[in-house]
This record gives sequence, C-alpha cells and structure tokens, in this order.
Amino acid sequence: MLHWVYWVVVVVVAGVATFKARGAQVTYDGRSLIIDGHRKILFSGSIHYPRSTPQMWASLIAKAKEGGVDVIQTYVFWNRHEPQPGQYDFNGRYDLAKFIKEIQAQGLYACLRIGPFIESEWSYGGLPFWLHDVHGIVYRTDNEPFKIENEYQNIEAAFNEKGPSYVRWAAKMAVELQTGVPWVMCKQSDAPDPVINTCNGMRCGQTFTGPNSPNKPSMWTENWTSFYEVFGGETYLRSAEDIAFHVALFIARNGSYVNYYMFPYEFSTIIT
Repeated sequence: MLHWVYWVVVVVVAGVATFKARGAQVTYDGRSLIIDGHRKILFSGSIHYPRSTPQMWASLIAKAKEGGVDVIQTYVFWNRHEPQPGQYDFNGRYDLAKFIKEIQAQGLYACLRIGPFIESEWSYGGLPFWLHDVHGIVYRTDNEPFKIENEYQNIEAAFNEKGPSYVRWAAKMAVELQTGVPWVMCKQSDAPDPVINTCNGMRCGQTFTGPNSPNKPSMWTENWTSFYEVFGGETYLRSAEDIAFHVALFIARNGSYVNYYMFPYEFSTIIT
C-alpha cells in the first residue's frame, strides 16, 4: 500500500533528525519563517542531486552560496531510489544523505521536496513505472493505493468532491507526522491550516493572491528563471533584469522566501 504524499518541507541544515538534535526551532507567522526566534528572508536555489555527480555537488553548492543563496532546494526522485518494489538505491548520484550533508557542511539550509510525484521535467514525474501494476491504483485522486501529489490545484476540479477531500487528507497526514518543521503546499490556495500555500511561476509579485491565512508567510517556491524547451520549439530565456524586478516586487509585497528554479542552468536538462 502506497501511503506517500508530496509536499515541501523546510528543513534546517541536514534534515529533520539533525534539526531536532541541534535544538533549532522553525516556526512562522504572517511575516516570515522564524528560525531560532529570528525572522528570515530566505533566498533559495534548486539544485537536483541526480542531475549532476557527487564530485560536482560541493562546487555547485559553493557557487550558489557565493551567489547569495541561503537555502538549497531539491526534490526526492522516487523512481531512481526504488526502481523495483523493495529494491532501493541511494548510491552515487542518488546519495541523498550525502547531498544534504554537503549542504550542511557549507552552512546552508535545505528545502526538501519529498515527492514522489515531482513533475520536474523528469521521466514519469518521478513515479516508478511499476506503479502500473499496483491493483486498483488511480493516479492523482483519493483512492487507497495512491497518496501522492504536486501542484494539485491544476487538476483538483476534475475530481469533483474527491479533490478537496484528498487535499485535506494529505495535509492531515503530513501534520500528524510531527516533524517539527513547517509544511508547504505549492500552488494550492486551499491548503488547510497549518500548511502554507505558496506560489510557483515567473511573476509571483503580480500573480500571487497571497497566503490563505493572515498567519502564514508569503513564499515563492519556484521562481522560473527559464522554462523547459519543447523539441523543435524556441528557447525561452528571462533576462536578469526581469528576474530581479519581480523578486524585488515580491519582497516589497511581504514576500519572505524566494527559490530560483533552477539555479544552475547547465544541469537542468540532463537526460533522466
């Protein structure tokens, strides 16, 4: 039975266990995330560990830090970690623990998007192909075998009353894990308390209607610095001026977290 859920969890340094061991506290209010009692405006960059090699991780993270990033954000890639049911692979470029420890070693925070449905222009959205063989599974709705999600509001209405009930179930399950860190749901304006609804897009300073509660901070979990390229189509690139303007606008409108997606352009299109 596959009781997985897709969320974003903001984790201090090396993950939930280290976070708790160090006694750090991560909370939030309507102004910002609060780490150890201090408000933070956080700038983040997405670096996906399987899209490079372990030998490259330290350099990529260091360059991100030099560029002013406080946080490294990554998905977790289920289809690479469990290519067959019960067979796990956390070696080589799939060594998630090593990647998180490198983030810790360089004094940065980690934002871990635990998957397993990640989209991310990744084969099958990160889902293992063997899910096809799970009896009774229906993707992206409220049924017993399937409990996985990302940017669900894009399709929520298609499932009628099961859509909102699925969102509520997923939020309840996440919060009851008692990880000690805030949970965030991307592009989900009906994210139940205390889960934070966030914005993905290119111009969230203009398009984001804001948190669905005055007690939640305004967060931009994917600032699309470019866009995926369709075969035969034209390459789309944003200017640095456009990116900077919309980041400034978002912060001016009470934003307190911005993640650049992706951060290293050159590794965002490696074959998956």
